[in-house]
Amino acid sequence: MSETTGASYAAAGVDIEAGDRAVELMKEWVKKTQRPEVAGLGGLGGFAGLFDASALKRYERPLLASATDGVGTKVDLARQMGVYDTIGHDLVGMVVDDLVVCGAEPLFMTDYICVGKVHPERVAAIVKGIAEGCVLAGCALVGGETAEHPGLLGPDDFDVAGAGTGVVEADRLLGPDRIRKGDAVIAMASSGLHSNGYSLVRHVVFDRAGWTLDREVEEFGRTLGEELLEPTRIYSLDCLALTRTTEVHGFSHVTGGGLANNLARVIPAGLHATVDRSTWTPGAVFDLVGKAGRVEQLELEKTLNMGVGMIAIVPADSVDAALTTLADRGVDSWVAGEITDRGDHATGAELTGSYAR
Repeated sequence: MSETTGASYAAAGVDIEAGDRAVELMKEWVKKTQRPEVAGLGGLGGFAGLFDASALKRYERPLLASATDGVGTKVDLARQMGVYDTIGHDLVGMVVDDLVVCGAEPLFMTDYICVGKVHPERVAAIVKGIAEGCVLAGCALVGGETAEHPGLLGPDDFDVAGAGTGVVEADRLLGPDRIRKGDAVIAMASSGLHSNGYSLVRHVVFDRAGWTLDREVEEFGRTLGEELLEPTRIYSLDCLALTRTTEVHGFSHVTGGGLANNLARVIPAGLHATVDRSTWTPGAVFDLVGKAGRVEQLELEKTLNMGVGMIAIVPADSVDAALTTLADRGVDSWVAGEITDRGDHATGAELTGSYAR
């Protein structure tokens, strides 16, 4: 560029027209997420998303819950594969399933998409996935932001984050104070790795094993890339259904840190959760990561979900009703453990035994 030519936003790498085009392309998907509380209240492209809070009048004492998250380095696999319409499911799952742990119904979400260069169709595909995830979670996508960061990110690089808000009646708030000795620990199967531990997974399969994403893996029945991009299962509506059909004392969303560490977060002082590994067989992807990287079992367990994406803690006499509700909703679930006295245990939760083979 000539030194006599005036600088411009476009010359600096930001394409406003492309951003406007992306907004137009994503509108149809966002519209699919509308709940009655957002219908007719502005639209995409405004400065703020709106939600009709008068809907909360039916609550005696509504408590608002909020959560925010991203999907980590899984976005780089989406970029490498050129698949952009599934990563949004991961984002929604990470946010709304944190909300539902306290019993909150997810109401709405906003997203933040950061790109090196706006490719309208690509951004719209990402938002499509977020919108589809919101539909699965029963919440509205009320707005978001697409930011172009040339010079900081490469033209094909991107990242996503989101924030969600939910509501729960105060006297139905779930937490450690509800959990009792003798409660059953019910495990809900994950769809795979979900969205945690990908820094370890990528190191193992790329750096250690030297595999490529298009490698056909017999154990998966598909390519490595297809397995690694499997979207996170969204449990919020399943968990809310449980709270309506039976007594629930608590939930635990199994994310970064693994099953035991996340379960320990909802166990009160004086009690202990024991989970029996022999009650399930982790999926092939967990075995592959362990063997290909020679990763010790305890390291795997504190990094990956090992096949369990959500935990419900229910009274012993609610087990049958809980399992029936989850089965009716197509969620593979089983009794994986129980709540006992803490005794001499140093942690709030532990895994015992060996995995079923």
